[in-house]
Amino acid sequence: MKMSKLFVQTLREFPNDAEAVSHKLLVRAGFIKKLSNGIYTYLPLAQKVLSKISNIIREEMNASGAQELLMPFVQPSEVWQKSGRWQVYGKELLRCKDRHDNEMCLAPTHEEVVTSVVSDIVSSYKQLPLNVYQIQTKFRDEIRPRFGLLRGREFIMKDAYSFHTSQEDLDREYEVMAKTYTKIFSRCGLETKSVQSDSGAIGGSVSHEYMVLVDTSTGENDVFYCDNCSYSANSNHAESILPVEITDGGFSEEKIVDTPDVKTIDELAKFLNVNPNCILKALAYIADSKPVIVMIRGDKEAEETKLLNALNALEIRPMENTEIEQYLNSYPGFISYRNVDKSKVKVLFDKSSQGMKNFVLGADIKDKHIVGANLEENIEFVDVSLVKEGEFCPVCKKPLKVTKGIEVGNIFQLGTKYSKPMNACYTDSEGQLKPYIMGCYGIGVSRTMAAAVEKYHDDFGIIWPVEIAPYVVDIVPVNIDDGLQSKVAYELYDKLNASGVETIIDDRSDRAGVKFKDADLIGFPIRITVGKTINEGLVEFKTRIDNTVVKLTLDEAIEKVLKYAKKSS
Repeated sequence: MKMSKLFVQTLREFPNDAEAVSHKLLVRAGFIKKLSNGIYTYLPLAQKVLSKISNIIREEMNASGAQELLMPFVQPSEVWQKSGRWQVYGKELLRCKDRHDNEMCLAPTHEEVVTSVVSDIVSSYKQLPLNVYQIQTKFRDEIRPRFGLLRGREFIMKDAYSFHTSQEDLDREYEVMAKTYTKIFSRCGLETKSVQSDSGAIGGSVSHEYMVLVDTSTGENDVFYCDNCSYSANSNHAESILPVEITDGGFSEEKIVDTPDVKTIDELAKFLNVNPNCILKALAYIADSKPVIVMIRGDKEAEETKLLNALNALEIRPMENTEIEQYLNSYPGFISYRNVDKSKVKVLFDKSSQGMKNFVLGADIKDKHIVGANLEENIEFVDVSLVKEGEFCPVCKKPLKVTKGIEVGNIFQLGTKYSKPMNACYTDSEGQLKPYIMGCYGIGVSRTMAAAVEKYHDDFGIIWPVEIAPYVVDIVPVNIDDGLQSKVAYELYDKLNASGVETIIDDRSDRAGVKFKDADLIGFPIRITVGKTINEGLVEFKTRIDNTVVKLTLDEAIEKVLKYAKKSS
């Protein structure tokens, strides 16, 4: 490809609406262009990266025994109504009607469709197990699309679905997919960490996410991990053992005390001269239109995904001040669980409150708290708290560490979540109808591209892993009008392309500095500069990953390129 013919426009400035590094660089380097909020056009450079990622996925999925198909992007409501998700999926499901007034939706996922298709074709246990996958556009109407391709509304995804006759066989395929995913991301030049996670709207009992660990602030989730063992989990699934701390407030008797103008836990702890972990605070929520109180230790916070799961709810939000008065007959900052009507208000006790004694508690009276309170017997405790760095690993009891991660893949054990309500069954060896036992396995193709940029970049631009780079080599003749420079540059260009190395030549008449800046911004793994040193038989060879530049003969440059490019084959 000649740079003069490449459909690309690099920009001097970052887009004003971009927050994530990947969003800024992919727009500025001419990979994507915004059409609408959360919707982007993939320009030729991006399409080449996406194609390479997709090809790697296809090769490894096919090698695992999975078969590729392609399912409709527009789906009728009937299949969603069968699974029960039409009513509960939420506003992320973009619903519409066709000209015949039939309710339809743009696919955010394909569990319903694939279950329907397979149940129409696979009727016997002899046809199982089966794993089918697709690489397809999806649409989720995110309330706040942000971070470019990391949180867009339209995106490209590989989703696979497996069908089994037993849990044991699902476990086997789950392990096959886990190993396949590690291979896929490794071949894309990305090191990932498999972490326990929440199943979210997909559902199922067991799930893991594949996270690219990054240093940038746009990592979506905190990933907690242990250096001493293999434990790692997303923040919405992480568990911990709390350090042994004093949780006895030391008050000799229970009584109500004045706490004027105290609005925060820290202020209350200072006012009463106690540790925050000796305060039992109340967090008030509305979950699916119903009031909920979470009682949690003063130094801890609730993790809302855990809370949603504990309540089996779809949506949750903090109570407004007026709602606190309405539902709890209390006041913000002074809430207690003791006076609420438990037939109308759900009360949960986080496990962090277990073992607390003589603690501080809201009194449901403005500017007053109870001191010396103790929990009643037979209270059930649940884990709805957010883990903190330094708390102990639930496996080996060593301190947990935390880093930022970007999810690029996930695997779920669905069980019969979809097959039972959709009556999707096979006939077993004894002639009995049984629902399929299912698994689901997704990879964000466009997210993987963005995650690679988040992971690999510097102040000058993108640093593509050679395996997924749009072009491996950028040949830059300093002066395209110089006869010798032009001749040698095109000879290199022809030889490398003939050797199977995707190469671009910057044949523009721009200054060398402009070409160099574009090469760094776009992120070509290798830049070969043909300048005045060609009179000595030498070219400049630059590797983008470390920005080192060496002078080589033409043969040495070609040999080094071929050796370097083997990584992408």
